[in-house]
Amino acid sequence: MRKISGQTWFLAAVVAGSCLLVGYLVLFYGPENGSQAAGPTSRLKLEDIPFDGQRAYDYLKKICQLGPRPSGSKAMDAQRQYLTTHFERLGAKVTRQEFRANHPLDGSAVDMVNLIVQWHPDRKERILLGAHYDTRPYPDRDPTRPRGTFVGASDGASGVALLMELGRKMPDLAGKYGVDFVLFDGEELVFSERGDYCLGSKLFAERYVAEPPPYRYRQGVVLDMIGDADLQLYEEVNSMQWPETRAIVEAIWSTAKKLGVREFIPRPRHAVSDDHLPLCTIAKIPVCDVIDFDYTHWHTEGDTADKCSALSLAKVGWVMHEWLKTAVVPPVVR
Repeated sequence: MRKISGQTWFLAAVVAGSCLLVGYLVLFYGPENGSQAAGPTSRLKLEDIPFDGQRAYDYLKKICQLGPRPSGSKAMDAQRQYLTTHFERLGAKVTRQEFRANHPLDGSAVDMVNLIVQWHPDRKERILLGAHYDTRPYPDRDPTRPRGTFVGASDGASGVALLMELGRKMPDLAGKYGVDFVLFDGEELVFSERGDYCLGSKLFAERYVAEPPPYRYRQGVVLDMIGDADLQLYEEVNSMQWPETRAIVEAIWSTAKKLGVREFIPRPRHAVSDDHLPLCTIAKIPVCDVIDFDYTHWHTEGDTADKCSALSLAKVGWVMHEWLKTAVVPPVVR
């Protein structure tokens, strides 16, 4: 993902409605490493939270042990099989959405797969929870080893690990809405700015329009970089652009406030180009981004499991589960 200005995103979205154009006129280069004061911290402990953050953290570590997982790699294949087996054992219906993209350096074909994990597939009204499960090929923002090893603990594995644990609660989810976890491939097959972002979410959105499924997504959330031990979740600026996506943000942050999870900070801070934008602009699905863009190890070798925490995963997982239990369709105003 990239950080952009809200104005740049809005103008590009009007013109093109695609992640390629919305994301890459950059206002800032990313999180201001080391310059942010610590945000508010709740006094919650793991034992206070009815979401197993330790088990989610164990999943995160197992994913990182596979090593770098860029699109088309053997480690990505291994992760995909691991996730498929995990979710099927929990009772989900797992579908592969296969596609190809050109490698940004040599033009060769890269096989990619979005994983669609469906809970209560009979329900025609659905909520989408997304996360990318690929990693950037290299830690190109690392000050000493920009071609070193990037395992993407928070930037990739954290959202996936949270969904792995949240899946344990999905069979018992009551109400009229089904839930789909969508794991996007190709979010950042990028080499020093060569390549396109959001390939998987863009493909997913285009097919949703061209080949409408027998159900509708009424709202959604993308989870990205939510494992940081120093968790700071501000409202993402582009998610506040439209009333229906802003309504989702307000509902989630309101849920966090009621639960006492103070790391959800109710004010906008960063405008980020992430997988939520193709879903909003192409598929017209109201989707917001939940992201800690103050993560100081973004796109560096330091993005490792020890920089994440079970407690952060527990806090975000608890909020998301409680929000899901009470989620309502926001008004359609566009």
